[in-house]
Amino acid sequence: MPHELSQLRKFVSPEIIFGAGCRHNVANYVKTFGARKVLVVSDPGVVAAGWVADIEASLAAQDIAFCRYTDVSPNPRVEEVMRGADVYRSEGCNVIVAVGGGSPMDCAKGIGIVAAHGRNILEFEGVDTLRVPSPPLILIPTTAGTSADVSQFVIISNQDERMKFSIVSKAVVPDVSLIDPETTLTMDPFLSACTGIDALVHAIEAFVSTGNGPLTDPHALEAMRLINGNLVQMIANPADIALREKIMLGSMQAGLAFSNAILGAVHAMSHSLGGYLDLPHGLCNAVLVEHVVAFNYSAAPERFKVIAETFGIDCRGMTHAQIRQRLVEHLIALKNAVGFHESLGLHGVGSSDIPFLSRHAMQDPCILTNPRESSLRDVEVVYGEAL
Repeated sequence: MPHELSQLRKFVSPEIIFGAGCRHNVANYVKTFGARKVLVVSDPGVVAAGWVADIEASLAAQDIAFCRYTDVSPNPRVEEVMRGADVYRSEGCNVIVAVGGGSPMDCAKGIGIVAAHGRNILEFEGVDTLRVPSPPLILIPTTAGTSADVSQFVIISNQDERMKFSIVSKAVVPDVSLIDPETTLTMDPFLSACTGIDALVHAIEAFVSTGNGPLTDPHALEAMRLINGNLVQMIANPADIALREKIMLGSMQAGLAFSNAILGAVHAMSHSLGGYLDLPHGLCNAVLVEHVVAFNYSAAPERFKVIAETFGIDCRGMTHAQIRQRLVEHLIALKNAVGFHESLGLHGVGSSDIPFLSRHAMQDPCILTNPRESSLRDVEVVYGEAL
């Protein structure tokens, strides 16, 4: 009966609280886990923006002890996770709260894994390698993009090998996600563009992933509609909280989709690139997206047509070759409209780097759910186009 098994679908998500100002309620959620002491994980930029102070004020108001760990790089590193776990243990913490973008959230997930297992984070690379539940984890995203706060993914950078590795498990889905659009007010326009495109890529890749299904499709399509329809306006009107809510909601829906349907070649190639050059994840995705869409189109033409229609492209009377062209043009135009004009060449990637990047992309779990079977040569060609 293997065929029937392949039709089974599961869907995991945290408890989600969505809305402006919800970060101030963090202590109520911490209390339900019987917190003795909370490890607050963040990074210097988020501290400077003032969001950590809000979280700590909420904890202090209910007399909950906490300590702060902010030694987190833009691509969180093995040693940062290990140091954070040492702090968690030595301070006697029993709950973790992370405030920030994908990096502090992934670091916090990693700290929870190490605190629970007492082993190096490197030992957990891959799918479903976790054996012990992590401590209670509450995540508060401050970017509308990575969706680490709703996902089964942890991405950590191994600086020694110049590569990122993935941990995929429903054990790393946080217990509570407090999604507060107010926290995105301090993003600069370039970060807003990169994280917004990242979320759009999550939705596109989840919709065409070989793991897509009826539980993930509505989230992916709604995410595309919300982000495509509001990202340009949000970046033009940074103080408009209603637009921020729409993008934050779109990002969350994209996260629910990709966490359960998994991703594709954009992310496999992006993880390789980000590990190699320590570039921001959203930037890597944005540089690659239209090249991978063009490569993948023929493997899922009907699904890509639905994506084109969701983006408002009138596909009546068009051949798939024309739709593919229009979709690629639309993605490029959207990137330009949000002020994104990067290429890999601009960041010092040369053709001599492509073999290394491609080998590592082929080892990333995201390549397994890409709709078009990809050979090493295919990946090399797509990197070459993105130079």
